[in-house]
Amino acid sequence: MATTGLFSCGQGSRSTAETVIVDKENVKSQKPLTDYHEKYIDTKYEYTDAIGKRLIIQNSFPKGGQKYTDPHGKDYVYAIFWTRIINETANSFELRLDFPSDSFELPSSADNYFKIFLPSDTMTLDKQPLFDYGLTDLKSFLDKSIHKSSSWQRIINPQDSNIFYVVTLFHHGIEGVVRAGLSLKEQNLFYSMNDKEIHCGQINFTKLKLQK
Repeated sequence: MATTGLFSCGQGSRSTAETVIVDKENVKSQKPLTDYHEKYIDTKYEYTDAIGKRLIIQNSFPKGGQKYTDPHGKDYVYAIFWTRIINETANSFELRLDFPSDSFELPSSADNYFKIFLPSDTMTLDKQPLFDYGLTDLKSFLDKSIHKSSSWQRIINPQDSNIFYVVTLFHHGIEGVVRAGLSLKEQNLFYSMNDKEIHCGQINFTKLKLQK
């Protein structure tokens, strides 16, 4: 059974007319939560190197559903996600993401386009319960970035992790579940928004195998 709500439960009391359908039966984990933070994670991918050490990518559920109006008066609906990269291997690696200023079309939503932005604000796990995952000054950031490409680059050291925000802007509200996340295929990074997959970068790490 589907219920109507914002992009994510726990977002807060703010609301707009733009809503999505949250299908509770499609939430990945039906078992009791063993980690407080697990309830904010939509997808998790584990990759192992030649000696079995893991690189983990965690992608959050969305928060948002609020309206953003750009400096020219055009309205969008935003959603905020975060991705966490955990490096349990013995090697550091460089990760770089690049998104163009262009809009992408959602194949499953005719004539609906979206943009992707990477704010430089620091995301931490303690911000997970907060409105918009604690991301502040969003309008100011989008006003400056609306027509620009967006990139993110970090060195992830051994036994370390890094979390970053991803902001998506939809030209129209979406009726349906909104899900997004980063994944790795060989050395290529892909960001998926529902049924749209975007090649967005690479890592200098070879022979990683996805664990199923």
